[in-house]
Amino acid sequence: MKNIPNLITMTRVLGTVVLLTMEPFSRQFLIVYFLCGISDVLDGMIARKMNAVSKRGQMLDSIADAFMVIVLLSIFVPSFQLPLWGIYWIAAIAVVRLISLGVGFIRYRQLAFLHTYANKLTGIALFTFPFLYIGTGLYAAAILVCLIASISAIEELIINSVSIKLRRDIKSIFSLRK
Repeated sequence: MKNIPNLITMTRVLGTVVLLTMEPFSRQFLIVYFLCGISDVLDGMIARKMNAVSKRGQMLDSIADAFMVIVLLSIFVPSFQLPLWGIYWIAAIAVVRLISLGVGFIRYRQLAFLHTYANKLTGIALFTFPFLYIGTGLYAAAILVCLIASISAIEELIINSVSIKLRRDIKSIFSLRK
């Protein structure tokens, strides 16, 4: 029973792989995409409810999230034909994220993915990107998602740079003193 949250996370990884084989934005794609997004919410919620939260599960969830982001970017960037500034902005966010992971690894001797509110908001923004695109257009959707992702990446880098110990569930940079 304690492995149910991790099984849900692994289902997201499998669903993400399946997305690579599907026609982007087809009905089937959107169904699998939606299920992957729901599984991202459910795994942590169920783990907390079952008192099955573990470092291993947190790491698995973070790796699944990173994998999904990479896959989605590989689908979204060519599909939406982002302008050059958008591609540069996404690349800059990726560089900040990689630097943050490097700093965290050097400081804590392990991958330091954080579950901040800003990172959760980034996940929601990325998940809703196709719908934002339909509702607001490409530029507005790209700017909103990149702005949120930039803030969360910078926040994570700062936390990993100054925090004395690794706290994966830190809520925000304002929680550092607690």
